[in-house]
Amino acid sequence: MSKRVSLVLSAGGARGYAHIGAIEELEARGFTIGAIAGSSMGALVGGLYALGTLPQYRDWVLSLDFFDVLRLVDFGFSEAGMIKGDRVFERMSYLFGDARIEDLPVPFTAVATDLHRQKEVWLREGSVKTAIRASLAIPMVLTPVWLDNRLLVDGGVLNPLPVAATVLDQTDLVVAVDVNASHGNRPGTRPPAPPPAEEQDRQAAFQAGIAGFLNSVGWSTRRRSGHELGMFEVTYQVLETMQQSITRYKIAGYSPDILVQVPATGFNFYDFHKAYDLIEMGRRETAAALDKAADKGLL
Repeated sequence: MSKRVSLVLSAGGARGYAHIGAIEELEARGFTIGAIAGSSMGALVGGLYALGTLPQYRDWVLSLDFFDVLRLVDFGFSEAGMIKGDRVFERMSYLFGDARIEDLPVPFTAVATDLHRQKEVWLREGSVKTAIRASLAIPMVLTPVWLDNRLLVDGGVLNPLPVAATVLDQTDLVVAVDVNASHGNRPGTRPPAPPPAEEQDRQAAFQAGIAGFLNSVGWSTRRRSGHELGMFEVTYQVLETMQQSITRYKIAGYSPDILVQVPATGFNFYDFHKAYDLIEMGRRETAAALDKAADKGLL
């Protein structure tokens, strides 16, 4: 059987790093990715794959420390989001260039949300960088994007796992990777081996920096008491609840042939210092899902 697949990559903040591991596992097993659709971080990883610059992005995120990230943050508290996002996209411009979606070697769809019309938007032409920036505009965190008289925000608001965007693809299978799952593809297995000591030190320093910074601006990541939550934790839990609920609904309407479930447990959407762990988790869960599909005769 041919191994040409349409790949669907979900929203999920930092957990979207798991998509990198999923892609690496698919390629290691000989699959050809014939089309990609993604929301938010899924759009970023999918777009960079279509561009051929995902390996460079992978190397970059694995090398970042807290101060690197802080230098990339351009705050815009008076605007429609805490962060403008211009600085980080300028830093990543070497990954995008001036590429346009319609010229990519792999068909690519970035999913965003039109706030005025209250509908999802499938971006399939125009600037790759602009489309990804719109799909990544997390409400209250990144400022929205005006594009063609539409105010666009994160695709995960209405469609965290855009399987429907692949229904007309000329491929053999649809593989969807959900990084907001309540459980993985291998229940009851032992936890993975810890990362190398150097990586553990980098993660610890990064996490301490993030926690200290958020506390300094009043966005504590900790509970103030047994039942009282800080603003940051409330915002985070609202996004989590919304995306998990919508994903279940979307999967019921458009079921992929293979669903890779990367558990959200243990990783927050702002854990950008855990790229190593998340990439490895994406690889493991994809391997487990593919093995399960092979046992059922789907491959």
